[in-house]
Amino acid sequence: MIDWNTIDTVLLDMDGTLLDLHFDNYFWMEHVPRVYAQTHSLSEQESTEKLHAAFSIERGTLDWYSLDYWSDRLQLDIPAIKRELGHMVSMRPHVVEFLTHLHASHRDVVMVTNAHRKTLDIKMNNVDITGWFDRLVVSHELHAPKEEQVFWHRLQALHPFDPARTLLIDDTEPVLESARDYGIVHLLTLLQPDSKRQKRIDTRFPGIHHFDEIMPPASQVDAPR
Repeated sequence: MIDWNTIDTVLLDMDGTLLDLHFDNYFWMEHVPRVYAQTHSLSEQESTEKLHAAFSIERGTLDWYSLDYWSDRLQLDIPAIKRELGHMVSMRPHVVEFLTHLHASHRDVVMVTNAHRKTLDIKMNNVDITGWFDRLVVSHELHAPKEEQVFWHRLQALHPFDPARTLLIDDTEPVLESARDYGIVHLLTLLQPDSKRQKRIDTRFPGIHHFDEIMPPASQVDAPR
């Protein structure tokens, strides 16, 4: 699926790619509506319907990913609530092995995430994989989500890369479409971002189940930098 000889830069999403998306789906679709109902004296059904509708409208925008935005809008301390459930954060299978191989292969490895910086900090406090990356890029700090072309232009200015020799792995198809439009040639998605949900069969991009399917060959792995 991948000719590693053609790849110099690897861009990796966090949630649903490196980390199991089950935590995020549970947190936003079940736990936050439950806390909101308790805080604002609503039934859980009323709260769920209201919040799911709000989440749907904001999807794909920078605000949708912002803990500060939702804390203000819902009048809840979202970071504090998320920290309480931090023990649920987990890596997807073979992530450490895959990152180890990439790090040792001297390729440029960059995390590119739409997650809010506070979300990144909370998750890395529980499963710290930051040491495997040459750079961590948070879309809020570029003032644009990955779904927008401006993100890729600003990423290029911040951390130059050759789109023709770059691999992006991301579980969100609008992000992959945006990257493709920018010119990134090598694109992969995940077939089961959430381990508790069904495997996806209708992806528009080549997909993998786990990272052991695309592990760089041992012959291309050098001593750690």
